[in-house]
Amino acid sequence: MASGETQTRLYEWLTGDEDSRLCKDIPDSACDEQPRNFFLHLLASLGNKLADELSSARLVLPWLLGAIGAPTWMVGLLVPIREAGALLPQLFVAGFIRLKPRRKGVWMVGGLLQALAAAALSVLALIGSGGVGGGLVLLALVALSLARGLSSIATKDVLGKTISKQRRGTLMGWSGSVAGAVTLAAGAVLVLFDDRPGELALAVLLGVAALGWTLNALCAAAIEEAEGATDGGANAWDSVKTGLALMRDDAAFRNFNLTRALLLSSALALPYVALMAQDNGGTELGGLGLLIVVSGVAGMVASPIWGKRSDASSKTVMRDGAIGTTLCCLLGASLAWLPESMSASVWPYALVYALLVIVHSGIRLGRKTYIVDMAGADNRALYVALSNTITGVLMLIVGAVIGALAQWLGAGPLLLVLAATAALAALSALRLPEVE
Repeated sequence: MASGETQTRLYEWLTGDEDSRLCKDIPDSACDEQPRNFFLHLLASLGNKLADELSSARLVLPWLLGAIGAPTWMVGLLVPIREAGALLPQLFVAGFIRLKPRRKGVWMVGGLLQALAAAALSVLALIGSGGVGGGLVLLALVALSLARGLSSIATKDVLGKTISKQRRGTLMGWSGSVAGAVTLAAGAVLVLFDDRPGELALAVLLGVAALGWTLNALCAAAIEEAEGATDGGANAWDSVKTGLALMRDDAAFRNFNLTRALLLSSALALPYVALMAQDNGGTELGGLGLLIVVSGVAGMVASPIWGKRSDASSKTVMRDGAIGTTLCCLLGASLAWLPESMSASVWPYALVYALLVIVHSGIRLGRKTYIVDMAGADNRALYVALSNTITGVLMLIVGAVIGALAQWLGAGPLLLVLAATAALAALSALRLPEVE
């Protein structure tokens, strides 16, 4: 009993609420379990984020391909596979998930499949070689990304059933803060590595990632989830038709997806600020390690603040994040005019990178809270899946366009283009209705 009381008091302290029985938009049976479920969600997020960082398609997997002697062109496939592979299939599994009264089992399966894929990558770090090894890495990444998509949609649906409105943003904010601390630790470890970690070091990193997703799956299994409605389950084609009808008939959902598409500018700007840092100031790994460290600190500090604000008005958080992205991109582009003595240091770029991480974390929290609160219990899985599928398609298209522009214009001018896109996102966010 004492443990339960301590847990409840800690929950009330983290949420700033004197009554742990705030139960808005969740079943009454979920009220008593909300503090316990809150911490299970938090621990699951820690495992997931740790695994994400230690299997990063922008950091660890390129080193893995280099270490096993895979062809260089394979490196360019890592990020598109990781991101789009997790988003594109979600619409097609939404109907399947809808048929299940409890969705935490789908989340658990997704976590275990990611753990198996990470374990396969760990083995490949030790025995993989050349083009065959590189091809197997890409196949394992495809499996990991598809499983990630399965977990993503189920996680949000379970969140909507177990954590009350006006508490979800707070939960995701604290999750982001814990994740920032994990990122900070990972960056500090990576700074100690040589220019290219050995196969054993990579195998250990990916093995820990597998343990992180195992923890995520175990927490999912332990969450107390009430049965939900199963009406409206559909096959993939029915889900597509329903999704298209939603885009046509639901103006708020349509405008949210337009805003979310324009907000991709914050995610697309981050690697180009890092590229400028590498080109102008940092050592190959030292500068990268510094960016990871400042990213961890920024996320750890900013996420709880954004989370509390998202519970008040997630649309305002998206707007402010878009304005912040505009300013950060303009500041990043202006670094080209710094005196050579200053531009030769990694620190100005690290500062811009940290500021951009802060506003990007706000955008992520704002849009996640908005869509969970906008959708009702009966259609939340479909809304999330459709929005993620649209974003996955756009990521492939916009990513290719941005890459071509970067090749033509260079990183600095490209940031001006992304600043203009973010400004349009701020205007688009103003059109969204309040949903809290």
